Amino acid sequence: MITTILLSVGIVFLAELGDKSQLMALTFALRYRWWVVLGGIASATAAVHLISVGVGYFLGAALPTRAIALVAAVTFLVVGLWSLREHFGSDDAQDAEPKPPRANTAPYFVVLSAFLLAELGDRTMFATAALATDNSWVDVWIGSTIGMVAADALAIAVGILVGKHLPEHVIGIGSGLLFLYFGTASLFAAAIPGLGLLTGGAVALLAPAAAGIALLIRARLARRDAELVPDQPAAEPAEEMR
Repeated sequence: MITTILLSVGIVFLAELGDKSQLMALTFALRYRWWVVLGGIASATAAVHLISVGVGYFLGAALPTRAIALVAAVTFLVVGLWSLREHFGSDDAQDAEPKPPRANTAPYFVVLSAFLLAELGDRTMFATAALATDNSWVDVWIGSTIGMVAADALAIAVGILVGKHLPEHVIGIGSGLLFLYFGTASLFAAAIPGLGLLTGGAVALLAPAAAGIALLIRARLARRDAELVPDQPAAEPAEEMR
């Protein structure tokens, strides 16, 4: 039992290092409280790996992986645009009262749904299914869940350290641009599988780059308009009554 759990922990942990799940965890940690992110990741991981160890090798053929990947891509794009809209959605965004950090609506369900869609059909899911064919499915489920949560916990720790040194405005824009990249890369991978991982990832950089340029242009235009507005003359003191 212990050997199977440790084997599953090691395989999944190493498979997750540098994977998109870690980047997602880091990005979410910049936006939400760490225990909310970790809870959403743990819940999604436990659910996905329970399915994979239960069905085994046949799960890959049964799941519409391409459709799931397309839904995940759209989810990432929506989250990215939502994050950017919070800071550039209205002209009076600069004058609005600051919101409490990482206090967006239903963050747990945002993290849970994003990781559920991202992990369905992922390589770690098939690795877990393969391990379950020759080992106890309970042990594999426990070990694979621990391994993935541990790998993403490292990314969350990095996000916490980075978040302490960056203002919320920069964090919001950065996380929004990252999710635009995740969504575009996932969209290319699902819609044009022959494009290749490296080529698709390089082309996907165009989406956050274009969004970043648009934000810079808007910020400069807003700054220029503010400079063109003449200062209001100070009110002259009323004449003293004679």
